[in-house]
Amino acid sequence: MSSVSIVAMGGNSLLSPELEPTVANQFQLAAKAVVPIADLIMAGHSLVITHGNGPQIGFMALRSELSREHIHEVPLDSLVANTQGSLGYMLQRALGEEFRRRGFKHEVVSIITEVEVYPDDDAFDRPTKPIGRFYSDDESDTLAMERGWDMVYVENQGWRRVVPSPIPHKIVQLPTIKRLLDQGVTVVCCGGGGIPVARRADGGIDGIEAVIDKDRVSALLGTALGAERLFLTTGTDAIYRDFTGPNKEKIACLTISELAELASQNQFPPGSMGPKVEAAISFVNDGGTVAVVCSPPDLVAAFQGGAGTQIIADTP
Repeated sequence: MSSVSIVAMGGNSLLSPELEPTVANQFQLAAKAVVPIADLIMAGHSLVITHGNGPQIGFMALRSELSREHIHEVPLDSLVANTQGSLGYMLQRALGEEFRRRGFKHEVVSIITEVEVYPDDDAFDRPTKPIGRFYSDDESDTLAMERGWDMVYVENQGWRRVVPSPIPHKIVQLPTIKRLLDQGVTVVCCGGGGIPVARRADGGIDGIEAVIDKDRVSALLGTALGAERLFLTTGTDAIYRDFTGPNKEKIACLTISELAELASQNQFPPGSMGPKVEAAISFVNDGGTVAVVCSPPDLVAAFQGGAGTQIIADTP
């Protein structure tokens, strides 16, 4: 297998505040989001694409909730599988169309991916993973009371539902992903962090009501594949010191120790930048060359070291 890089796309990459979150509009945004990915693949880079699903799984969960008097509700692990299928379809179709327009023959495939978690993970007692849209104070109170949702307030945006986010331990379809990469195929996998499953004593697996953070599983995937680089795309163009304060400062490069020191100062909220920081530290500590936090349009420049925040190991 040639050198591989992981590109982790946020679920918000397929949404825009200027457009209604319809499926058609998400396809339109997917077509734009994959352009830098196509540029990199055509330049000879081997990529594995992961993606978030926070907004989309929120839509599906609400749809299931609102229709519960007419049809059975869908458990959270199946909702993750649904978003893997629908978003994987969007991305592989968008990439395929981009390659077709450029006259470039290349295979892209999305895989419905299960990821093992431990059912006794502390995360089940402390939900932190945000999904779905933002709500007003009154809407949040109603959802908490009537549906038992755990809600968290995000400054300047409103209230959002949070669900358990256990630590990923093993990617079930990893051997298949490796075989596809060996054949030169671009793989879309681990969507929404992967479908959370727990292993029984008899070796079988059961779905778990949770959502795994896609950045954490992207780091796990990168380590398992021996990837050199992990790119965590997000709504900001880099990591900032004092992001919401008066001394906001963009940081171009950080060592693991410097990043950990900022994390110890509570610079990174647990529901947003926090998991990206943890994923970057884990990936580099486990042998990755560099982890990069950048915005989706800056992806090509970030590959060249000219954008985002580069996170590297400490100098011996």
